[in-house]
Amino acid sequence: MPGRSRYVLAVARRRPGSAVFVDLDRTLLRGASGLVLSAAMHAEGLFEGRPSLPGERVFYAAYDLLGESIPFMAMVRAAPHFVKGWSVEAVQRAGQLAAPELAALVQPYAPAVLAEHRAAGRRIVLATTTPGDLIAPFAELLGIDDVVATRYARQEGRYSGGIDGPFVWATGKRDAVERYARRNAVDLGASHAYSDSFFDLPLLQRVGHPHVVNPDRRLRLVATVRRWPLEHWDRPSGVPKVLGLEPYHLLRPVVRPELFPYARFDIAGLDQVPSRGPALLAANHRSYFDVAALAIVAARVGRPVRFLGKRELFDAPVIGQLARALGGISVDRGTRSDTPLREARRALEAGEVVVILPQGTIPRGRAFFDPHLVAKTGTARLAAMTGVPVVPVGIWGTEHVWPRSARLPDVTAVLDPPRVRVRVGPAVALGLTDAVADTEAIMDAVTALLPAEARRPHEPTPEELARTFPPGHSAG
Repeated sequence: MPGRSRYVLAVARRRPGSAVFVDLDRTLLRGASGLVLSAAMHAEGLFEGRPSLPGERVFYAAYDLLGESIPFMAMVRAAPHFVKGWSVEAVQRAGQLAAPELAALVQPYAPAVLAEHRAAGRRIVLATTTPGDLIAPFAELLGIDDVVATRYARQEGRYSGGIDGPFVWATGKRDAVERYARRNAVDLGASHAYSDSFFDLPLLQRVGHPHVVNPDRRLRLVATVRRWPLEHWDRPSGVPKVLGLEPYHLLRPVVRPELFPYARFDIAGLDQVPSRGPALLAANHRSYFDVAALAIVAARVGRPVRFLGKRELFDAPVIGQLARALGGISVDRGTRSDTPLREARRALEAGEVVVILPQGTIPRGRAFFDPHLVAKTGTARLAAMTGVPVVPVGIWGTEHVWPRSARLPDVTAVLDPPRVRVRVGPAVALGLTDAVADTEAIMDAVTALLPAEARRPHEPTPEELARTFPPGHSAG
């Protein structure tokens, strides 16, 4: 990076408009970047002859937990004097070395959020106290447009012990962003800013669209009073965390077959679910109790899952709350909104497992007994958009535990509980160019996992037909 680094902004290649200013530590990243950057500088020999900071790991662990503090930032402010005489090129090489490790710390849902801003024509700008020479390679690796960062003064290729420009923290970060906006014809009133820190309040107040991400306690209070959007980029919107744990982690030990003594579970094929990385689990839909069966599958797989299902499923007592706690995505077919698919895509791009019921709703009447499963094309379209594997899941018997005609499951059947059969199959081979053909392939794979009786034509009795309709609806 000869001369001035790429984070020093060139007016010639900027276009007017709005921008998105994103903080680094505990906002874009899951925690602090300090340990990674420190290790890279050690690897470059920059600390040769100098001891490491005592208790460095404990120090950054406290930062990860509590966020920025004035004593911590006072040490950061003093860093230019500490690095006096260091080679600029060596620091830049350390930044290159650290970039991939920092990229691995990016919050899973951050890329999708930033991609939506980019699609709307906004520039993405990393706004951080971290020295620009260290962090510019990371920004370049992520495709971030610009960096507003602290610049250390230099002379003849070495740091001279001071700061060139503002210390990019608190009011200094606001001032640096304002200068960036003036140079690049950016309208701050139309711009967004994301931060976790109370000390970034001057910047958040300066833009038209402030967002708080993983906020410290003081910023959370300010955001609540001012009704600013409060976001978390480590999990889907609406999924809470307690002491760093999602409801999934808290529920997993108790979501066991013993929790439902009125059903007998027969589950096989769980090794077909990838142990890591994104996947779509596509299951047929016979009952509201499908969610309980799929929750047990998720608990045994050991990964959080996100359910995509019709709104009425989430309105169902107990089961609906369970689905929402597990990161459920409600689909209201009456609105024809594409929001559920966007949320599901975001989860998949974050490396999550998404469970989808392609039929959309429990079939009614004779359709419930039709061996040919009719489904919407949303699953195939998601697969085509993301390229993730589609893993079929065949469910059978849940309708005997909770028929659609009942408002609640039959919890009295503990002496002779119905058998619930769940089979997970290998990922479906899809062409990813024809959503209708791919949907047929997915549902054929699901059907192949069902028992033989599911694939035989069946003439239902009037009583069987009645059980496929919601309470109060006539089977006629």
